[in-house]
Amino acid sequence: MPSDRLSVVVTRRLPEAVETRLCELFDARLREDDAPMSREELVEAMQQAEVLVPTITDRIDAAMLAQAGDQLKLIANFGAGVDHIDVESARRRGILVSNTPGVVTEDTADMAIALILAVTRRIPEGLALMQSGEWEGWAPTAMLGGRLAGRRLGILGMGRIGQAVARRARAFGMQIHYHNRKRLRPEVEAEFEATYWESLDQMVARMDIISINCPHTPSTFHLMNARRLKLMKPEAVIVNTSRGEVIDENALTRMLRAGEIAGAGLDVFEHGTEINPRLRELKNVVLLPHMGSATVEGRNEMGEKVILNIRTFQDGHRPPDLVVPGML
Repeated sequence: MPSDRLSVVVTRRLPEAVETRLCELFDARLREDDAPMSREELVEAMQQAEVLVPTITDRIDAAMLAQAGDQLKLIANFGAGVDHIDVESARRRGILVSNTPGVVTEDTADMAIALILAVTRRIPEGLALMQSGEWEGWAPTAMLGGRLAGRRLGILGMGRIGQAVARRARAFGMQIHYHNRKRLRPEVEAEFEATYWESLDQMVARMDIISINCPHTPSTFHLMNARRLKLMKPEAVIVNTSRGEVIDENALTRMLRAGEIAGAGLDVFEHGTEINPRLRELKNVVLLPHMGSATVEGRNEMGEKVILNIRTFQDGHRPPDLVVPGML
């Protein structure tokens, strides 16, 4: 390395404790404001830094990596998802990519359950009624929602987060079903009393609630497309705390407006901040601004993992959270 203190560029504001530690350990250049870097700023950072610390808002493609300086050897992503980084192109350039898996599992699972409750029990509608000042008191048939106990929950993606959702859902008395690339071990299935569906179509058609917990990859893009959404029961609900691209948002919007799906809880969206405006008009839809992992504890733990990956790399070893192309 050209110096004892690695040159590290951070693309977004991080928790203060994380930023302080980065400055203590490395020659760190922090972001003054919390706006995403432009494409030109990202290229400039990659031409100067030995280590880049981006976030999910920084799209790093092959053309940008081609302009990176020879000194850039590690992209230590602040976050678990790396679909915004061309990992294969980085590997060909001799640039390692690391991420921060595992630390957002519990927080994201909490949010999935929160969305399920919010949609099925009509919590935002009740909140809006109270804030409007128009509530006239309790009535036997007012604001009726649905009970979670006994409902069938279909989990699409039974990795760490999917299993954490299943564990919480069991406490509510829900029946656990799942579709996954690989079937879980028998003892894990037994823990959740889970039913495995090899056919996603068959599972979707029978569930009361669908929870999306799979990553965004070429094979999962629009996995819940118009055809598959039409398989859902009219009284079913879908929640997504994973990646917006997994659901065809326009098709979902059409079906929600037509009453072909009972409701949706979305923390992520297909086109980032460009949300289909017709979704905002629907009372049976709960929209959140990508809050699934937004806890103080989770963000600090993500920063600790970033620092560990950089320090391990600085010591000449493989970062513990190295992302391997083809294993995403």
